[in-house]
Amino acid sequence: MISLDNLTISYGGWTLFDDISLLINPKDRIGLVGKNGAGKTTLLRTIVGEQQPTSGAVTLNGECSIGYLPQQMRVADTTTLVDETAKAFDEVLRIEAEIERLTAAIAERTDYCSAEYEELLHRLNDANDRYRILGGDTREADIERTLLGLGFRRSDFTRSTSEFSGGWRMRIELAKLLLRRPSIFLLDEPTNHLDIESIQWLEDYLKSYNGAVLLISHDRAFLDNVTTRTVELSLGKIYDYKVPYSKFVELRAERRRQQLAAYQNQQRMIEKTEEFIEKFRYKPTKSNQVQSRIKQLERIERIEVDEEDLSRLNIKFPPAPRSGQIVAEIKGVGKSFGSKHVFSGAEFTIERGAKIALVGRNGEGKTTLARMLTGELSPTEGEIRIGANVNIGYYAQNQDDLMDGEFTVFDTLDRVAVGDIRTRLRDILGAFLFRGEDIDKKVKVLSGGERSRLAMARLMLEPYNLLILDEPTNHMDMRSKDILKNALTKYDGTLVVVSHDREFLDGLVDKVYEFRDGGVKEYLGGIYYFLEKRKIDSLSEIERKNATPAASPAAAAAPSSGKLSYEQRKEQEKLLRRLRKAVETIESELAEVEAQIKAMDERLAAANGYDAADYARYDELKARYDHLMHEWEKASYELEITESEWR
Repeated sequence: MISLDNLTISYGGWTLFDDISLLINPKDRIGLVGKNGAGKTTLLRTIVGEQQPTSGAVTLNGECSIGYLPQQMRVADTTTLVDETAKAFDEVLRIEAEIERLTAAIAERTDYCSAEYEELLHRLNDANDRYRILGGDTREADIERTLLGLGFRRSDFTRSTSEFSGGWRMRIELAKLLLRRPSIFLLDEPTNHLDIESIQWLEDYLKSYNGAVLLISHDRAFLDNVTTRTVELSLGKIYDYKVPYSKFVELRAERRRQQLAAYQNQQRMIEKTEEFIEKFRYKPTKSNQVQSRIKQLERIERIEVDEEDLSRLNIKFPPAPRSGQIVAEIKGVGKSFGSKHVFSGAEFTIERGAKIALVGRNGEGKTTLARMLTGELSPTEGEIRIGANVNIGYYAQNQDDLMDGEFTVFDTLDRVAVGDIRTRLRDILGAFLFRGEDIDKKVKVLSGGERSRLAMARLMLEPYNLLILDEPTNHMDMRSKDILKNALTKYDGTLVVVSHDREFLDGLVDKVYEFRDGGVKEYLGGIYYFLEKRKIDSLSEIERKNATPAASPAAAAAPSSGKLSYEQRKEQEKLLRRLRKAVETIESELAEVEAQIKAMDERLAAANGYDAADYARYDELKARYDHLMHEWEKASYELEITESEWR
């Protein structure tokens, strides 16, 4: 379908691609990978013709059409959401007009046996076939299905596109691209502006799509779920693996070991050959052998070993100062901006050491709650109480607005650092891969990933015991995400993270709060447990809407339980252990508080007078007991439901 033949791209004396070739077949599902700067985006731009190669050619067969989604693109602001999306059917409308014209022309003719009449019939038949292939018969339903799948609401359909934020406008362009049904999708980081549900919808769409897909992504779960072939760009060469990303990582490591062994063997052979030449160069009796060895060295094709980026993010968060047991209490919290209601009824407690995720569709209130926890916003209903000795470190999603582009990398840290930490700024920047001249770069010239690392480095300047991270992995490559996740797993403070990256959240958080339809729902478990429960809840909701006999969540889960993957079973076992431990921990704390209350009862009964401190302590213990009972009831119920579902 698309053939890249002996492609070379050079800039001055530097070669990005060196005589590479690649064949993309119909229905291929290809993940394009490589380190930053390897040329992934350049390759996509070359395929669509936005960049010309130094030599070689890109060949498309005659019927191949390309749908290209770059990372950044101009978006339209002149019409409503549904009308803008309908522009994807421009070709359908042209074909529709052509069908009407051909139908009218055929109706006027009476020369039924002529070649011209037969030609008109053939053209009408081809036009009708093309019309159906492009979805002309179902375009309104397709528009609705695609917009809803990408997270829009029906109430958004008549809104002007100018009212949407940049991320939502990118979704509009993605919707138009999907609806055009090209022969191949070229997608550059398509999940950057999507939430978890929309990512899953896009995965299902691409897996069942009739054309080919070539995509760049730093979302490992997305790559594994969509692609069946991985193409790596490295050292100007291209390597093709007929496996998804995770399997590719294993095969690549094996390939590099083989390369290294072959390289070392060749170097030993070259060294011995050069020793022979040097030793016998001036001996007439060995001249023929020396000349033969010299020619042998000239003919050798030198083995190159793929460069391995050994620089690492050596992140280790400072030990968290001890806070109170209750880090934050969210009591009946809601938020509205004028007439726009975001969410209400948020009711939960964040305890010391908890690691929780806030998930949900964009605009449902995840970032709003994160900003309310930091004090940037105030709730319009309910209250948020921050516990004793809580020191909050906040990583905001909009780093561009929070860092001055005219400051250098070093100045950005130097202006907020105080005390002895200022003597360690270069070490901290080095740990985040800012070395040498990098620290003198201005913030405005940094890439998205570099800005993310710099913003994270600022969090190292003070020992926080509550970290609130809003989309911390945006623009980070997979290696950086893995290292950050490892550091957060070992962090001994409390963590609240807003993220749509399933692989990043898996194993990191033990509780999920979903923002949906103006409310907040708690899930006691990891991210994949939440997604499994969400599917069951959605099925139950559909059953209720269809007024069919209701089945229990356990029954809904039963048909699939026999087909669970190893990872899912592992996640379930981990979840059950975690839930049982949570119940046991709460029961232990309840017993301790009960003993303290009993002791206070005896003390107060024996007291001769009124002691305000004792009564305050007594009230505090009773409040703690009530809170623990509430948590025990929730944890016990969740454990009971989970055990019955997976029994």
